Amino acid sequence: MQEFINVFQDRRGQLLETLWEHLQISLLSLVIAIIIAVPLGLILTRYPRVAEPIIGISAVMQTIPSLAVLAFLIPFLGIGKVPAIIALTAYGLLPILRNSYTGIVGVDPALKEAAIGMGMNSFKRLSKVELPIAMPVIMAGIRTSMVLIVGTTTIAALIGAGGLGELILLGIDRGADINLILLGAIPAALLAIILDLILRGFERISKRAGFKSFVAMLLIAVLVVTAPFIFNSSQRADIIIGGKLGSEPAILANMYKLLIEEDTDLNVELETGLGKTSFVFSALDKGSIDIYPEFTGTAIVTLMEEEAESNDAKEVYEQAKIGMDERYDMALLQPMAFNNTYAVATTEELADQYNLETIGDLQAVEDEVTAGFTLEFNDRYDGYVGMQDVYGLDISNIRTMEPGIRQDALANGEVDIIDAYATDSYMVELNLVTLEDPENLFPPYQGAPLLRNETMKEYPELKDILNQLGGKITDEQMREMNYEVDYIDRSPREVAEEFLQDEGLL
Repeated sequence: MQEFINVFQDRRGQLLETLWEHLQISLLSLVIAIIIAVPLGLILTRYPRVAEPIIGISAVMQTIPSLAVLAFLIPFLGIGKVPAIIALTAYGLLPILRNSYTGIVGVDPALKEAAIGMGMNSFKRLSKVELPIAMPVIMAGIRTSMVLIVGTTTIAALIGAGGLGELILLGIDRGADINLILLGAIPAALLAIILDLILRGFERISKRAGFKSFVAMLLIAVLVVTAPFIFNSSQRADIIIGGKLGSEPAILANMYKLLIEEDTDLNVELETGLGKTSFVFSALDKGSIDIYPEFTGTAIVTLMEEEAESNDAKEVYEQAKIGMDERYDMALLQPMAFNNTYAVATTEELADQYNLETIGDLQAVEDEVTAGFTLEFNDRYDGYVGMQDVYGLDISNIRTMEPGIRQDALANGEVDIIDAYATDSYMVELNLVTLEDPENLFPPYQGAPLLRNETMKEYPELKDILNQLGGKITDEQMREMNYEVDYIDRSPREVAEEFLQDEGLL
């Protein structure tokens, strides 16, 4: 408990900022869903033949995972709050639409007949009779939608939209740090409860003051909270530096920022923690970010969809550099010295027990061990797919998981082997053994700045500035910096600044 209190005190400012972002995104998504779904539901009551098909379509939209919707929107809208709000709005439509339709249809036919007998037209019958009676049902749909949206907003952090998901994802990335996860999860749950109570209060008021008064109060409340977001006229920074989820991308992105600000007057912003390679690269391609640290092996295998023609680091870099320029009109600048290649790791005890020295040695125990691989590694040729082809492996029990929890799964005995990166900090913390790769399946993975050529043309000074890191940062230095962030809880900026100062670059 004391540890959680310490984390809360240390990150109180970040908590308030992410909570405010979470509230903004959630409420704006909810009000857009209400504006779309309530009128549509009311219209459908007049056209019952098309009602169920349209409601069915909205039901199908909700079955699509919100993460998949975000991934689909990034190539068109980039990263940030806009695609997040669109995805959340789509996710919240069904409960409001269905309840709006059901609430009106469920009004006693005798009351409708009486309204018609009094000479009311369709609009007056709706506003004076049907809506007031249906309001409890409609409000139930709005409250359900609100809870869904608040809970789902946590994934918005994956595309740089902010919110409490930043703390949750950071906790997962830091080896399932329960304190960081709770610091994001508890406020999200409390926010859903508080908003539900507020909406319940609006429902009671609407029964006394009428539907128009309810709508007015709801819009005023939402505008008060979202006005800073809606009317924010701040200009885009000159350079936006992105980064995947993890301490290493965050450290490198901070180095880029510090170096650029040291030698230029450019306004630089960071958008780190953006999730997987596909998310970050799509953001770069779309123009939502301008630079991010990528790896030579990832550029070839994942982005160019080729195989490395060599295992020599220089030749791999040249292949990646030429390929990214020709295929995507992007520049891959000089790589750093460290090679964060894939590795297959296990504990010393298991390696001694089964006499494991190389990846091929796993073939003798493939039915006895449990592997914990990331989804990305499990599906890549320079990963488990290649291990099957090159080493003839067919491990019977594989569990796929997020990168941040695989080391805990190994330490707790839930899995026996994991995929790892050579510069991961837990390799030192857990004293893990890496199995040799005699067939050189895993190509070199040297980190290097990746940016669009149009950015290079607009800011040609970036090349010399960022190339100052070329050939610097050894495996040991990168591993130590990751350790400082992951286990000593130093900020990526502080660690990056200290390294650059020690190297005489600042």
